[in-house]
Amino acid sequence: MRATVAVLRTSPRTVLEDYARLLRLADYDQVLSRNGETLLKLNLSWTKYFPACSTQPWQLEGILKVLIEDGFQPERLHAVENKTVVTNPRKGAVANRWMPILERFGLPFIPLPEVEWITYNFKSPLLKLNAIFPEGIEIPKMYVGKSVFQLPTLKTHGHSQTTGAVKNAFGGLLKEVRHYAHEFIHEVMVDLMYMQRELHPAVFAVTDGTVMGDGAGPRTMIPRIGNLILASADSVAIDAVAARLMGYDPLAIPYLSMCHDRGLGVAHPREIEVVGDDISGVNFHFQTRRSLVIWGDQLIRRGPLRPLKKLLLHSPLVVWAPFASNVYHDWLWYPTIGRRRIRQFVATEWGQLFKQYSTL
Repeated sequence: MRATVAVLRTSPRTVLEDYARLLRLADYDQVLSRNGETLLKLNLSWTKYFPACSTQPWQLEGILKVLIEDGFQPERLHAVENKTVVTNPRKGAVANRWMPILERFGLPFIPLPEVEWITYNFKSPLLKLNAIFPEGIEIPKMYVGKSVFQLPTLKTHGHSQTTGAVKNAFGGLLKEVRHYAHEFIHEVMVDLMYMQRELHPAVFAVTDGTVMGDGAGPRTMIPRIGNLILASADSVAIDAVAARLMGYDPLAIPYLSMCHDRGLGVAHPREIEVVGDDISGVNFHFQTRRSLVIWGDQLIRRGPLRPLKKLLLHSPLVVWAPFASNVYHDWLWYPTIGRRRIRQFVATEWGQLFKQYSTL
């Protein structure tokens, strides 16, 4: 089993044209059908804008521009994103500058909490989700039978070490209580690959590494300029290449190794063909860290506070958790450390491009 991942170097001046080259280099139209319907699964890790945190506006524009130019009909494309207990998809779509782009191409924004959800009986050998949700796994009804285009960014994650195309499905296929799955995040990401195989005719992914997130992802990160964009029909392979770029051994990351061993994708570097630009010597030397919120979450789910897990996270008292997260992220970190990092980002060429989509 082999996989292909397309990788291109890019710049703020050429990024839209480079996205067109990237998608065609990856033969995306051999994967996605113009006659079928395709979900554009956006990535919202924070309602607020923070560099590398969520789908970039030029990522969304570049992809939509190619799709429309190549004959995909807007009415067959559905831009979707979900909520968590600490994010608001409609506000996030505004803050991350998605709405003017969607409106220009004639696509509505579809918050998944506002669509119909159904209990779906998966036949695949799921590792954990059936036990986490014994009453049944609920998914958006509109996901059944549609292809999916994943739009993640290249960044670290305090729970899963790295995050990308595989983890992006986590935000669409599970309801906001998906934080229950954090305790077994690597097994759940394997489950997501099984689920997508049953639900979707095709899956394609584009990872934006123009501005990358290092450190305590997926929010409180250090933005790093990467000037790279990646595309593949293999979600595991594109995440494996992204992991290598960050400086990690893909096979040492449990979710990638488990997916590879089960034939759900390719994670072994020797079995991945990278086409496009030469990235063989690239190593950004990232270090995954845990934010205060993720550190506390893990203390409760897997650490010394585990005897209190049901009381703190699976009872009416759980309201303390999103409140504490919002206090830390939105009221303390973002106005201080976050704002300083945003100012530094705005001084870069990518920051200036973001300002062209709207003002910060």
